Amino acid sequence: MNKFLAFSAGVMLLGQVATAQQRMVADKIAAIVGDKIILSSDVEGELVNMQRQVPDGHMPPDAACMIMEQIIAQKVMVIQAERDSLPVSEADVDGQIDNRIRYFEQLYGSREKMKDVTGYSIYQLRERFRQPIKEGLLAKAMQDKITNAVKVTPSEVKRYFDGIPKDSLKFYESELEIGQLVIIPKATKEMEQYTIDRLNEFKKDVQEKKADFGRLAILYSQDPGTKENNGIYILNRTDKQWDPEFLAASFRLKENEISSPVKSQFGYHLIQCLKRQGDNITVQHILLKPNIGKSDIAAAKVKLDTIRQNIVAGKMTFAEAVNKFSDEPMAKFTGGMLQNNAGGGTLITIDQLDQPSERDIVLMLDTLKPGGLSAPVQYTDDENGNTNLRIVYLKTRTNPHRENLNDDYARIQQRTLAIKQAEARDKWLKETIPTYYIHVDNEYKKCGHIAAWMGAVAQK
Repeated sequence: MNKFLAFSAGVMLLGQVATAQQRMVADKIAAIVGDKIILSSDVEGELVNMQRQVPDGHMPPDAACMIMEQIIAQKVMVIQAERDSLPVSEADVDGQIDNRIRYFEQLYGSREKMKDVTGYSIYQLRERFRQPIKEGLLAKAMQDKITNAVKVTPSEVKRYFDGIPKDSLKFYESELEIGQLVIIPKATKEMEQYTIDRLNEFKKDVQEKKADFGRLAILYSQDPGTKENNGIYILNRTDKQWDPEFLAASFRLKENEISSPVKSQFGYHLIQCLKRQGDNITVQHILLKPNIGKSDIAAAKVKLDTIRQNIVAGKMTFAEAVNKFSDEPMAKFTGGMLQNNAGGGTLITIDQLDQPSERDIVLMLDTLKPGGLSAPVQYTDDENGNTNLRIVYLKTRTNPHRENLNDDYARIQQRTLAIKQAEARDKWLKETIPTYYIHVDNEYKKCGHIAAWMGAVAQK
């Protein structure tokens, strides 16, 4: 299937929302579709979003063409949806905006922190997101109108499968669905206060010129990166890899200002703002972690064992327990299930459990049957180096096999349907695009689909 035909209006919508705040001050018109304008920054923003989603960071050589083709296709679908008066109400738009805002609230921790990081109030975010979200919904409604009637029969699925060379059939390793419920041992209030007091002493010594912030970071910070960068980081408002508490506190600071102790998932930070420039800020920090004692770990283990017993006794499901008790930040979105970072979904192979903290899970799999729960086990978190505890849940396990219609019919059917839907979209676009006024900057005129579309327009 060609790359363009794999386009999804829903994916495009997420990209637009995520990059809405990355517009460049200096911009130019890259294309015009009907009465709608596509800016160079629209393409550049989507390229940034695509690069973040590529596992190895390597972009396809025709990435800019792919993005422009997708945006043009979306604009055409939006215009046609408006002409056809497809039902997308303001209530639908408001609902999607609310979902987006709730997601970012979860990500950053609160509306106040979200404003500190993004630089926008709730009202400003609503207005900023409204148009791209409305266009995304209109494009999806048009795409659904084109493809919803497309179905595949068992004979079509078989014909597609029979057309695959036998030596090209996929081989599936044993695939598993694995969940984990994580409990993070909590330090005592006394130990937390001791850590806060120590950071406050550091702050006072720096302000009174008795110590240098950078020197204190080198001597005392428990951030492993301090050895390489002295605890100095350049942050951007749109970066999602930073702890939201740390990011929000950083963007509240003025140049040369030092924060009060800030709590994050990693411990407590003392942050100094070194430089501010637009949406970027350079900070230096000192990280101290409250000491976790054996009694704290033991208490967490007792709690986790009680949760496990309740799941085994049928008092709650694993997903319900995760939602109620897990300390893992994204657990509520994943149900505690490990995610396949390469292909999406929850089916993973053993060789994909390659992080140090996941190797313990591999060792458990020999003793776990589908539906089974491990006893509470202690492990070291890869991201922050903290000592955590978890129970591991093996939901399903498949046997290794070559792709066949008996074991993999749903997968093969989905691929067959996707191809047929893509063909329907492509046919519709080829027939519809020539009916619109389209102007494309010379930079994109040689892109595969765009060249074909412009050729069809010229023939009209």
